[in-house]
Amino acid sequence: MMAVGDAVAMIREVRIAGPGREFLMDDEPVDVHVSGGRIVDIAPTGALKAAGEVLEGHGAWVVPGLWDHHVHALQWALGSEREQLGATDSAAEAAARMASVAALTDGRRVGTGFRDALWPDDPSLEVLDASTGDVPTYLINADVHSVWLNSAALRREGFSATDGMLREDDAFEISRRLNAVEPLHGDRAVKLAGGAAAARGVTGIVDFDMAWNADAWARRVASGFASQRVEFAVYPAGLGRAIMAGLRTGEPLPGTGGLVHVGSLKVITDGSLGTRTAACMHSYPGDDADFGVLNVSPDDLIELLTAASGAGFAAAIHAIGDRAVSSALDAVTVTGATGTIEHAQLVRHVDIARIVRLGLAASVQPQHAVDDRDLVDGYWAAQTSIGYPMASLLRAGVDVRLGSDAPVAPLDPWQAIAAAVQRTDDEREPWHPEEQLTIDEALAASVRSTMRPGEIADLVLCGADPRLASGGTLRRMPVMATLRDGRLTHLA
Repeated sequence: MMAVGDAVAMIREVRIAGPGREFLMDDEPVDVHVSGGRIVDIAPTGALKAAGEVLEGHGAWVVPGLWDHHVHALQWALGSEREQLGATDSAAEAAARMASVAALTDGRRVGTGFRDALWPDDPSLEVLDASTGDVPTYLINADVHSVWLNSAALRREGFSATDGMLREDDAFEISRRLNAVEPLHGDRAVKLAGGAAAARGVTGIVDFDMAWNADAWARRVASGFASQRVEFAVYPAGLGRAIMAGLRTGEPLPGTGGLVHVGSLKVITDGSLGTRTAACMHSYPGDDADFGVLNVSPDDLIELLTAASGAGFAAAIHAIGDRAVSSALDAVTVTGATGTIEHAQLVRHVDIARIVRLGLAASVQPQHAVDDRDLVDGYWAAQTSIGYPMASLLRAGVDVRLGSDAPVAPLDPWQAIAAAVQRTDDEREPWHPEEQLTIDEALAASVRSTMRPGEIADLVLCGADPRLASGGTLRRMPVMATLRDGRLTHLA
């Protein structure tokens, strides 16, 4: 009987549902033959003998291995140790929930996932102190651009805030401190989370943890992490160190056997919708002077991209509001930088064409469009740009890549695919259905290979046909097996 870690020589009797299906004459079952980590043949079932271990497909549907193109790996992995606050309906309820949460080994109580923009009451220091007392207590917003601390936590960290809320750079600093767990602890959490991701068909992630990730990923692979391929980002504070270490985008990280590659320079140029800090062309309701925040000035962004490009780094530019997207594209035009626009949640019509001309990819998170639709209808009611574009980008010729922004949304490509196709996850009609993707488009934006001989054997066996599945079935897609380089990383 086969087990995780085993090499597969043939997958018997499967139907191809993802990219590569267009090269087949019909939907009859086939056998997929694998050798040396690659697909070497796809033949009618029974036509060729197996040269090794056989994985029985029993008529399942197979797609290329799935990628999540935007993950905060350690923060996602540590989420299982933190109180989940996504379902709280008010500041008072969230504070009361934290009162009964056990402190972690470092003495902190930590909750995550709240969405205060949807609450009827405002978070305050008084409300949180009344519930949590002298135990340092931290609540991380779902978008990670703000954190709510009680007085004990503020004293411990050396910050002050009249309402207990820290935003943008201060919030990122708190997140870094909360994530600075003992390395073995963090590595163990990441390995477990990687196994859970493999159970959803994930064979690759792009890691945007706000840390020096080169040492962490080399250490994790050395200790047995093998579930996913990884590309890791470098932040501006670590760019000089990365250059001195000889790192360049796209090159394998030494000591990881080609499993981990150097990613892009990550630059966070504006805030988020939920904190009203996404930089927009038009003001937010109720304050004619509130246009959001540009965390990086246009001149500083040009300087960063110039340094990165000259050293062989692509750029991953966080730009949520349309003003931030325009600023990013201006800087790319001046510097000739390559890479991605991350999020692109509000984009001017003219800037979609600019993204195409500049050859940039758009890394988007479809679940955010579903989760944020009520916020958009309020906070961005006066905006004239396209909200959460997907079809507009793709059909203009942009390379669109899907992800989750985990832990902001679950690390589950099937949820992202369903959100892209359905643009809703409740009984309401699709939100801006003109931006819906087809299932084939969503699958293609979630993979980096196809089902063809010569391609890498990163494969997912599905218990339902994605092309015919309802939104609910897509979200709960049964994953029977996942293979990376022809080896099982998950077997149901």
